[in-house]
Amino acid sequence: MEQRAAADLDDLIVFLSRLTGLLLRSSGEGAHLIGQSVADGARAYGGSASLLLVPEAAALTVTAADGRSRTVYGFPEVFRLDQVAALKPLLAGVRSGRIGLAEADRALAAVEAAPAPYPWWLKLLGIVLFALGFAPLMQPTWYEIATTAVLGALAAALAVTADRVPRLARTLPLVVSAAVSVVTIELFADDPARGGPVLLMLPALFYFVPGDYLSAATAELSAGLITTGAIRLVYSVFLLVQLYVGVLLGVVITGTSTRALFDVVADADLPRWALFLAWFVFTAGTLFAFAIPVRFFWPLLLLVYVTVGVQSAFTKLVGDAGGTFVGAVVLAAATTLIARRPGRPPRLILLLPGFFTLTVGSLGMRGLTTLAGGYVIEGFADLLKLVTIVTAIAVGLVVGGALTEERDVTRGAVHPQAPRTPSVAKERDGT
Repeated sequence: MEQRAAADLDDLIVFLSRLTGLLLRSSGEGAHLIGQSVADGARAYGGSASLLLVPEAAALTVTAADGRSRTVYGFPEVFRLDQVAALKPLLAGVRSGRIGLAEADRALAAVEAAPAPYPWWLKLLGIVLFALGFAPLMQPTWYEIATTAVLGALAAALAVTADRVPRLARTLPLVVSAAVSVVTIELFADDPARGGPVLLMLPALFYFVPGDYLSAATAELSAGLITTGAIRLVYSVFLLVQLYVGVLLGVVITGTSTRALFDVVADADLPRWALFLAWFVFTAGTLFAFAIPVRFFWPLLLLVYVTVGVQSAFTKLVGDAGGTFVGAVVLAAATTLIARRPGRPPRLILLLPGFFTLTVGSLGMRGLTTLAGGYVIEGFADLLKLVTIVTAIAVGLVVGGALTEERDVTRGAVHPQAPRTPSVAKERDGT
């Protein structure tokens, strides 16, 4: 009997280690949601588990007949959301007792080893569409859209290449921003009437701007998750600085003065239908860029339009910060309610496109580059707005989740010094 119990514990450790690693690698929106899922998985097979979490690693301790521990590593990202979608029904089956441990581990291994759902050229197209959907938000002009088509294709080509060249992946934000900066300055930023060069660059760089990490870090800090929040915040700033340095490298390579980094918006010439259609294009791009199953397109599109509509309406009433806060509350509440149904998409997938419409990270880029151009007042104004908007989004997501969360008296064990799964953001589907 002791040998059988030890074998069962070994199997449980293998399964929970695999689950922890997959959850950790898909935790770009916050590592604090992992503890409950892992604890539920252990409990379903007669054990218990605790985690000591930091954003890129988790010390997993599993207890049954005896206790064992293992450290699992995973780099947080949000680029394979097809795996997040596959995890939800699998974890539901584990919790309900319908799936045995061996079957669950095989299914989890299949999810982990599954190839990307879309070919490289469709991911490239997705990144371009993602950029084109944001272009009118920067400047509602046809020139902005045409410029973004070229620059977005360049950025997408580098992103797809990085999937096959690990050395490029390590410095991808720097390389992409430098390349986009050079092309923008040389080909497109010759007339101030068409807008500032940074505004022309930003849509193509938006896929790489760490707005999601910034808001996740702020949400974790506001929930008392100091370790993960602080580390994620530092990493977000590091990514933002890479993009900023890349833009400055483009200025140096082209021999242009930093004074060229002015922040002037061109006169709008886009009709209203183009602005409305842009979010349709953006949502389609999000699906292919982040490997989201196509069947989720319509609910995601609806959430995008609801978020944009709420944010726009309340911005007119209470300003940018207030409108963003209300938009985040509505988005978080809606996604939490929708994700409760077993057949619905996980909350992270529902949340991501609507979150991007609240536009965070671009303000940081604009602030840094405007400062570099010598426009001190404007630069600090953008950075101050960044802090305000990031906080409004994070607090809004926390409030929206708190208003619609399900009460659960059973909680997984998480190390007291680790990020605990907070009641304001707890997910029943593990994502």
